[in-house]
Amino acid sequence: MAVIAARALLQSPATITVCAQGSSSRLLGGKPLCISPLPPISTRGSSVVVRASSGVPSPTKDSNRALFFASKQSLSYLDGSLPGDFGFDPLGLSDPDGAGGFIDPNWLSYAEIINGRFAMLGAAGAIAPEILGKLGLIPQETALPWFKTGVIPPVGTYSYWADPYTLFVLEIALMGFAEHRRAQDYYKPGSMGKQYFLGFEKFLGGSGNPAYPGGPFFNFLGFGKNEKELKDLKLKEVKNGRLAMLAILGYFIQAIFTGVGPFQNLLDHFADPVHNNILTNLKIPY
Repeated sequence: MAVIAARALLQSPATITVCAQGSSSRLLGGKPLCISPLPPISTRGSSVVVRASSGVPSPTKDSNRALFFASKQSLSYLDGSLPGDFGFDPLGLSDPDGAGGFIDPNWLSYAEIINGRFAMLGAAGAIAPEILGKLGLIPQETALPWFKTGVIPPVGTYSYWADPYTLFVLEIALMGFAEHRRAQDYYKPGSMGKQYFLGFEKFLGGSGNPAYPGGPFFNFLGFGKNEKELKDLKLKEVKNGRLAMLAILGYFIQAIFTGVGPFQNLLDHFADPVHNNILTNLKIPY
């Protein structure tokens, strides 16, 4: 009988799961087993898939999360394990097997976090000079809208400590070096802790997750001391990152249609919301 059963399993692959009741076979501390046949596969080979299930869902999967424009396809691979996962993927970009499989899903989620962090820094940095100037904390000659600081030369320039070409080359060199090391850490997590870097390599080893390296350098305030707190912080970060990316897009659109900075746009709207809003500002002032 044992030989016949083994041959049956090899000819028709099956999944062994823990059943709630009914079976004489036992495993994992006396839990009953059941065998569920899988659809037939190629006859060139055979396999037996063994899976023990305790009946408790994986803690990384959130079946009760809010969903936004989710589809049957997107929910087949978006299981709630990623921060900010609401099942939204209309283009199937995160589907490892679907039409959008030309992008590595792991890289896509990682890139969103990195771009969100850059966007949060950029959104704050672009509006900060205006706010500080209005408060009188910095001279008015430096309290310029972001698009008049030299980022768009035809709109305005600013005299920095070096000429624009020198600054451009220096920024390319520094950012290129930082991005190269970040890419190395993505493809080989923890490798930055093994490469010599002026004695700082012991702080750059990371946690093994390139998106959340942690450690005394990247998490010097010790956030996320437990799993629940860390999960909440990850969700807040990705939400704020997405909002910041939209804010940067709004900065560009506002600059084109209003000719002033984002903080001045906000003050104008508060002063006269009827005549200063998205509907009344759809005109290019230049």
